[in-house]
Amino acid sequence: MVDGFPYEVPEEYQSMPLLKGRATVDMKVKVKDNPNVDECVFRIVLDGYNAPVTAGNFVDLVERHFYDGMEIQRADGFVVQTGDPEGPAEGFIDPSTEKTRTIPLEIMVEGEKSPFYGATLEELGLYKAQTKLPFNAFGTMAMARDEFEDNSGSSQVFWLLKESELTPSNANILDGRYAVFGYVTENEGLLADVKVGDVIQSIQVVSGLENLVNPSYKIAA
Repeated sequence: MVDGFPYEVPEEYQSMPLLKGRATVDMKVKVKDNPNVDECVFRIVLDGYNAPVTAGNFVDLVERHFYDGMEIQRADGFVVQTGDPEGPAEGFIDPSTEKTRTIPLEIMVEGEKSPFYGATLEELGLYKAQTKLPFNAFGTMAMARDEFEDNSGSSQVFWLLKESELTPSNANILDGRYAVFGYVTENEGLLADVKVGDVIQSIQVVSGLENLVNPSYKIAA
């Protein structure tokens, strides 16, 4: 998979953890105060072909067990969000640099051979471009970031809860502004039952870990 990757990631990002292919993870969530659901496993397929930097960053954090034991931090009927660690930092502090590790905004567009980096499609003037990974499904997974800083994504991720009829592909406020890198493919409907304070017991890579290049967690270990 890695050898046949269809394009080169820009040089300034080549040393980051990159997912050159697909990977599948299982996220186990302990649901509180719900008589119908106690524990739920969400299967998520990550697309490194269209978002190698974004998906690679996430898999690297999963292998560091960064999310294990973390609470769901937002659940407002629009998105479910987590990934803000305890303390003043709003992202993952890389122990090797003692600074927050951030990644560029990464958007793949239909008809392009490689993603655009560091700018929204609106900023690039691509108003009619179709994103390759649109916000078109319940459980679309994307990188959260500071609204006014394109390259501020670090560890906070969110899942879209809206039905696709309400958020038509490439006709909503999210497409082209936030980097989608995966989709929940099993139990996605139960995301609507997840509340703030529910705990992620674990996220585990079940396939595709061999597609991760430059893993930082191995150095840390």
